[in-house]
Amino acid sequence: MEHKIFRKTDVLLPRSTDPAALAKWSVIACDQYTSDPAYWDAVEGIVGDAPSTRRITYPEIFLSASDKDARIAAIAEKTAEYRRDVLTVYPDCMIYVERTMKNGSVRHGIVGAFDLECYSYAQGAQTPIRATEGTVLSRIPPRVAIRREAELESPHVMILCDDRGGKVFSAAAKAKQNPPIYDFDLMQGGGHITGWCICGALADEIETLACALGDAAAFEERYHAGADRAPLVFPVGDGNHSLATAKACWEECHATGAAPDHPARFALAELVDLHDGALEFEPIYRVVFGADGDALVADMMRAYPEMIEGDAPGHTFDVLYGTTVRRMTHPTPTAQLPVGTLQSFLDAWLAQHPEAEVDYIHGIDATKALAAGARAVGFLFDGMEKDDLFRTVIFDGALPRKTFSMGEAEEKRYYLECRAIRS
Repeated sequence: MEHKIFRKTDVLLPRSTDPAALAKWSVIACDQYTSDPAYWDAVEGIVGDAPSTRRITYPEIFLSASDKDARIAAIAEKTAEYRRDVLTVYPDCMIYVERTMKNGSVRHGIVGAFDLECYSYAQGAQTPIRATEGTVLSRIPPRVAIRREAELESPHVMILCDDRGGKVFSAAAKAKQNPPIYDFDLMQGGGHITGWCICGALADEIETLACALGDAAAFEERYHAGADRAPLVFPVGDGNHSLATAKACWEECHATGAAPDHPARFALAELVDLHDGALEFEPIYRVVFGADGDALVADMMRAYPEMIEGDAPGHTFDVLYGTTVRRMTHPTPTAQLPVGTLQSFLDAWLAQHPEAEVDYIHGIDATKALAAGARAVGFLFDGMEKDDLFRTVIFDGALPRKTFSMGEAEEKRYYLECRAIRS
C-alpha cells in the first residue's frame, strides 16, 4: 500500500440524503460556543432523537461535567451503532465541498485522508504537515480518551495548502459533473453545504496534484527558505488539537504493533486553498486581567529596552486600560508578527505574575469594553495577512496560540463525513 501524504479513503455518510435529516446530523465543531450553553440547548432541541454527530462528538462546554466518563462511553457506543445502522460507505474516494456562508461567499474544500506519519505539532518541526499555532498539551488527553474507544472519526479539522495556480481545486471541481451526494442547509446559521463524490481517475489526479505541492525545488523558488528547511505542504488552519489527538492515538497503536496500513494512521480532514476568496483571517486580541496598566507597560519597556512609545517602523500595538490608549512600537523585532512579539512578553510576564490571567478576544469593540474595566489591560494589533502564513510558519515555527481565526464561529467546519478508525 502506497502511503501518500493526502489520499482518498473510505468515507461514511448517512444513508438518508433527506436535507432535513442531514441538517440534524451535521453539528458545529466541538470547540465553538464554549461559553454559550443556550447554543447547545438549541442544538439538542433541533436534533431530538434523530441520528446526529452531536452524539459522537463532545462539545468542550461540557468537559468539566461530572458525568464525563459516561458521556465518553456513550459516544463509543453510538459510533458503533451508527457505523452499523446509520452510515453507508463511499469507497476509495474524496469529497469535493462547497460551503456557502451567510454573506453569500462560497468556500471550497476537498475532504480526504492525511498521513499522520507526515504530521507534527512540535515547535520547529520540519514535517510536510505542521501545526500553525502552539499546542496546549493539556487539551489532548480528554480528546484521546474519546478517540481511543470510538469506531469513527468525524472531523472539524481544516488543513490549508498553497494552490496559487489553482490546479488542485480546478481538478476537484470536475466532480460537479455528477449529482451531489448531499445538499442542505446547516443548522444555527451555518449557511449551506453541498458535496460531490470524487473517485476513480479523478481522485488519483487530485492525489498527485496535492502531493506535488511539496516539490522541494518549487518550495525553494517560492519561499527562499534554504536547504536546511524542508517543504511545508499542509499547515493546519483549524482543529490542530484534534489532529494532535489523532497523532497521539496513532502513536499508541503503532507502539503496540499496528500494521502500517492501520486506519488509525490516517486522519480525515478538509483541505482548503489559502487563496480561496471566502477564507478570511481575523486577529484574536488579548486582555490581561488583574494587572495595572502603567506598571505592565513599564515592565514591557524593561523587557524590550529598544521599545518606544508612538508610531514608528516595526511591530506596533495599542495598549488600552481604563480611558488610556498607549501606542507602543518595537522597532527591531525578531518575530515575524506583532502578536509574536507581544505573546513572547506576555508569556514571560504572566509566569512572574500568577495573580493575573489572559483571555483571547474576538473583535475590537469587545476588547475595548473589557479593557475599560478595573485592572484590565487590552492589546490591539494588526492581524496576519493570509499570504504571511506559510512564510511565518516556515521561519518562526508554530505561531503563538490564538494568533488568528478562520472566520466567525458559525463559519467553522461542521461535522458531517465520517471514517472508520478501527478495522
